[in-house]
Amino acid sequence: MLGCGRGRKSSREKILDAAAELVSGIGAGRLTLDAVAERAGLSKGGLLYNFPTKEALLQGMVQRLVDEVSAEREALRGRTEPGRNLEARLCTAALLKLRQGRTKEVANGMLAASAENPRLLDPVREVVKATLESLKATSDDLDAALVGWLAIEGLNSLEMHDLSPFSEEEHEQVVQAVNRLLSKGIAE
Repeated sequence: MLGCGRGRKSSREKILDAAAELVSGIGAGRLTLDAVAERAGLSKGGLLYNFPTKEALLQGMVQRLVDEVSAEREALRGRTEPGRNLEARLCTAALLKLRQGRTKEVANGMLAASAENPRLLDPVREVVKATLESLKATSDDLDAALVGWLAIEGLNSLEMHDLSPFSEEEHEQVVQAVNRLLSKGIAE
C-alpha cells in the first residue's frame, strides 16, 4: 500500500487504516466516525472532509481492498513465469493474499456491512465480471482457468467465514493442485 510523499501517509490513508483496525476488532456494524477519527489522530472535521458519511468510508474501504488485490496482481506479474493461463495464475495468487493478515479481517467485516447495504459490494461485482471476461479472453485452457479461479474463491470464502475444514497443510495441498491445474491444464 502506497502512502503519499516521502513515506508519509495521507489523511485518507490514516483514516482507512484506522477504520480497518476498528472493523477488525469490533465489526463494521459498530464502527463510528468518532472512533475512526480518534484512532486516526484526526479531528472529526478532517475525517468528514475525506469521508462525509459512514457509507462513504465503507465504500472507500471496499475500494481499497479491490485496489490492493489489483496492485498485488500487477506486482506478481513481474515475478511470475510466463506460460499457460498467466492471467488465471496471477488472479489466484493475488486472491490468496486476501487470507493474510488484516486484509482477511477487513474483507470479512466489509462483507458483514454489505448485508445492510448490498451496494457496498458494487466495486467487487465489477472486478468479478472483469476477471471473468479477462479469463475468457486470455486463458489457454479456459476450463482449467475457471475451475482454478473458483476453487481459490471458494477456499477464501470458507476461510473468511471460519467454515474451512482444511488444515494449513490441506489448504496448501489445494493451492498446489490449483497451480498444477493452471500450469498443465485439464486432461481430456
